[in-house]
Amino acid sequence: MNLLPRQQRGGPVVWSGIIAATCGLLFLLQQMLFLAVPFLLGIVLYYILQPPTQRLIRAGFSQNAATFLVGTASLLLVALAVLAAVYWKSAPTTSWQQMMGTYLAGGLEFVRHTMVAMEQQFPLLKQVSLADTVNQRMSEFTGDFIQSHLTDILVTLVEWLPSLLLAPFLTFFFLRDGLRFKKFLARAVPNAFFERTLCLLHEVDQTAHRYFKGLIRLTILDTAVLALGLWAIGVSSPLVLGLIAALLAWVPYVGSIVGCMLVVMVASTDAPAQPSVAYLAIGVFILVRLLDDFVFMPLTLGRSLHIHPLITVLMIFIGGSVAGVAGLMLVLPLLGVVMVIGETLGRLITDPRLRARHRNAIALRTRQASHDLTV
Repeated sequence: MNLLPRQQRGGPVVWSGIIAATCGLLFLLQQMLFLAVPFLLGIVLYYILQPPTQRLIRAGFSQNAATFLVGTASLLLVALAVLAAVYWKSAPTTSWQQMMGTYLAGGLEFVRHTMVAMEQQFPLLKQVSLADTVNQRMSEFTGDFIQSHLTDILVTLVEWLPSLLLAPFLTFFFLRDGLRFKKFLARAVPNAFFERTLCLLHEVDQTAHRYFKGLIRLTILDTAVLALGLWAIGVSSPLVLGLIAALLAWVPYVGSIVGCMLVVMVASTDAPAQPSVAYLAIGVFILVRLLDDFVFMPLTLGRSLHIHPLITVLMIFIGGSVAGVAGLMLVLPLLGVVMVIGETLGRLITDPRLRARHRNAIALRTRQASHDLTV
């Protein structure tokens, strides 16, 4: 439940400040992306591990003990999952470079087959040599990409690994010292604004909690439905593909396109002589995206952030133009938090009763401090 009544929400001036502050924060986050991404992952892990930590605290454990137990258990689960993935097959398999090359070749062959089929259906396309032109451009692109960009991408990923290790470290201190930090902020607030500040801190926490909880539920739903559809048409590793596509969907638009390309490459590689499987995979992916936009998202993220759809779409485009892919991923949770802070601050500043209480408190403290100084 939102703590700000609808009739007391911010006006155009407040919302102009909210949008400007969001854009400024996105620009700063782009400059400190090596800290922003681990921080975001740390927050996601925090809201995943917060419920079991609170259960242990209610069961009688101290804050430090509950945090240590939950953190240790989560690290053990991750380690077991990694070991299970490494030793799942005892026989040696192809390397990931060969696997990527195989799937890429399968995807390119599917595109060539599609172009040839379109030329057969539409003679005009055959006259302009659509298949040959697309084939030549794809060959040039893939050759140039592998030579010029693949090494840089791999080096960048290796450079990012140390910063990603900050995520569990941040999560541990969020769980252990989150309440202390809230008390530290609350003590710095004047007494006249103390109640509203507590509401602000609670609402910011609840907004972030609702968003990331809804995002996790949306990811689980997308993974399950997409994996079921891919399994029904005979695509290999449907659960892994569904999970990867659902995680890529965290980045609006760009992530969905990359996820669809990945599904098509795997489907076309599994059945190179049956392009209908790849077409069915595209249909399944589009169906899941439609369910995501009109059913799953309103039931999860739609209830987490009380933002008008027009503002949501505009801020996604603005976030992409200001901070690139990172802006697409961070703009909605950042806008939700800034919205709560901006609306609450706008209400504090424009409330004459609170300002009068603050002025009266200052006057009382001044008289109390100087009452024995009068001659």
